[in-house]
Amino acid sequence: MKTENEGFSSTFGAIMAAAGSAVGLGNIWRFPYICGKYGGGAFLVVYIFFVFLIGMTLMMSEFVIGRRTGEGPHRAYSALRPAHPAWRVIGLTGLGTCFLILSVYLIISGWTTNYFWESLVGTLAGIPDDGFAAHFNEFVGNPSRTILFIVIFLVLTTLVIIGGVEKGIERISKLLMPILVVLLLVMCVRSVTLEGASAGLAYLFNPDFSKLTGEGVLAALGQALFSLSVGMGAMVVYGSYLPKDSNILKTSVWIAVCDFAIAILAGIAIFPAVFACGQSPAEGPGLVYQVLPVVFNSFGGVGKIFSIVFFLLLTLAALTSAISLLEALTRWVSNAKRGRTQSAVIMSVLVVILSVLAAFSFGDNAVGRLRFGDMTLFDLLDKLTGTVLPPVCALLTIIFFGWVLKADEIKDELSNHGVHGVSYFKVFYYVLARFVAPVALLVVLISGLLS
Repeated sequence: MKTENEGFSSTFGAIMAAAGSAVGLGNIWRFPYICGKYGGGAFLVVYIFFVFLIGMTLMMSEFVIGRRTGEGPHRAYSALRPAHPAWRVIGLTGLGTCFLILSVYLIISGWTTNYFWESLVGTLAGIPDDGFAAHFNEFVGNPSRTILFIVIFLVLTTLVIIGGVEKGIERISKLLMPILVVLLLVMCVRSVTLEGASAGLAYLFNPDFSKLTGEGVLAALGQALFSLSVGMGAMVVYGSYLPKDSNILKTSVWIAVCDFAIAILAGIAIFPAVFACGQSPAEGPGLVYQVLPVVFNSFGGVGKIFSIVFFLLLTLAALTSAISLLEALTRWVSNAKRGRTQSAVIMSVLVVILSVLAAFSFGDNAVGRLRFGDMTLFDLLDKLTGTVLPPVCALLTIIFFGWVLKADEIKDELSNHGVHGVSYFKVFYYVLARFVAPVALLVVLISGLLS
């Protein structure tokens, strides 16, 4: 059950915290290279469509489940249907997914934090343009340095969680989200004023649907789920902290708007600069670590400043998302009659062990040669958390929401017990939640497994 300090003090605080969970590496690290891979503007249009059609439907369903029960995902589903406790497997699967995602997230966050440090001390500025790929490979092949920054990043995340919901998560989200937007706007202004930047803007905003494949459409749906942090239990936890007078629809809309707006701003910050410097927008995951440093070097004397700004931005975005993942796990352990501090430390230790093991997947070290078929441990975790587990959890959640809960229960929660009307309910429930979202998620899951 919730304790007296477990809840957001305001709807604005809830929006900032949930938006912080949604706005993370998925928007600023993953979105640009996925968008670049699948055709730019055409991908963007489909992605925005899926954010509001499928992603927001899932978010609202998780908010309803969380707020109606006041519980985390491990108890919420069975609390709604106590005669059928087997439904709790959905919440436990979500928490397992959350644990694995955080273990992968910490590695990428460690890379990002390291690059922020190297920007700050000037290491990146001293690397020639053709040396960044080798520098990145050398860095990730040195697990000790990656582990150092994983631990630094996780300590920061854990301290926020220990601070509690209102004084920790809500307070830091209200601070970091505006800073993140300001830093991103600074990057956008610099990017669009570069000579040749118009080609990058055209790539992002002039959709060419002939370049969008079926694989690209599925990638857009997967990106919508990934960037909104649905299908992993985090939004059920945040839903349990929502004030009873908050409007779930409006809250979800604001979060979705923040999510896609940050993704678009990230595209504006990155694509014009990439095109202006003659680089490729389809470089894949290495776009941020191997291509953008070349772009910053081309800025001349101010390049170091913009490198610092960008990697600080990326680190803060990673932090806001990691907070929600660790909070979901902490809530799970704290319900076993452990305090928040003890619970946060326990989960931090457990997740960092897996993260450290996965960090050895790179380079010519002994652990890195241990494989699961043709995959390293990092590859396996990335596959599970990127294409398998979140769609499974999301599919189970939407089936529970659309076919197990009664329509009156959902309508009652969406209307705040009759305080305001829900004219959108029939479309939301009978069309999106019961049919469109489950079919879309099933397609994503099958395509991910087949790939």
